[in-house]
Amino acid sequence: MIELFRLLRNKRVFMLMTGFILFIAIIGFSLSDRKELTWPEKFLGDAFGTVQQWFYKPAASIAGFFEDIANLRTIYEENEQLRQTAAAYARDKIHYNWVEQENRELQEALGFTEQQKKMYDYNYLIAQVVAVNNDANSQTLVINLGSKNGIKKNMAVTTVDGLVGIVDEVRPYTATVTPITELDETSPTSNLIAATIMGRQDESFGIISGYDNESGMLVMTKIPENDKMAVGDTVITSGLGNVYPRGLVIGTVESKQVGDFGLTNTASVKMSADFEHLTQVFVVQMPETGDAAE
Repeated sequence: MIELFRLLRNKRVFMLMTGFILFIAIIGFSLSDRKELTWPEKFLGDAFGTVQQWFYKPAASIAGFFEDIANLRTIYEENEQLRQTAAAYARDKIHYNWVEQENRELQEALGFTEQQKKMYDYNYLIAQVVAVNNDANSQTLVINLGSKNGIKKNMAVTTVDGLVGIVDEVRPYTATVTPITELDETSPTSNLIAATIMGRQDESFGIISGYDNESGMLVMTKIPENDKMAVGDTVITSGLGNVYPRGLVIGTVESKQVGDFGLTNTASVKMSADFEHLTQVFVVQMPETGDAAE
């Protein structure tokens, strides 16, 4: 029995020594200058590569997933910034368009008032139209100036393009304007407009006495039979009657007809003011007293 154990011990020692020698030989062979790997090295390399691949792909997928989440967060923040920039741009564009339009209107208004002042020494108060009453029986406008601003009854109201009407009612901070479309020669309270032709103020005369709803034209009457008024002429206020100041544009002559009994003529006048888009008007103050003539 003792001999058997001794023999087994010697075999174990022998196997260890043999394995150690082979290990040293393999290390030496691996460290030598070789062009190709041995088959054990190839086998071990492929085995380790396959195992690494099993672990690398899931790890790369997990890393890519978290990287995609981080990218989504970045994209979301960029989209939020772009939306805010687009909203700010749209707001600024609207504001710019509004300022540009207001500036253009003020330039036109300034040019109008300067031109009118050169012709006639009137003062013009700029007012905004705050309400429009389209009642079929009584159409009126409400402006944001009143007695506190020097507005008085019977002051003429005009735009850059043409005459609008006359102040009818005055309150401290607002006033009501009756448009020229409400003229009626049969009404004792209607202020008819004495008119003439621009460039021939001493040769033409007529009265704007009414408005034709069907044609949308003002009716000019009392035109002398031999008056040289013609289609296309510009009709302006003459200043006679001491209500409407002289020189305010009313419209253009569209047609001319023989009047009642053939003694006078009548004309249809297309209004210059655009009553569909009234936002800003001018109240005319007379120079002597600051009032409209009464």
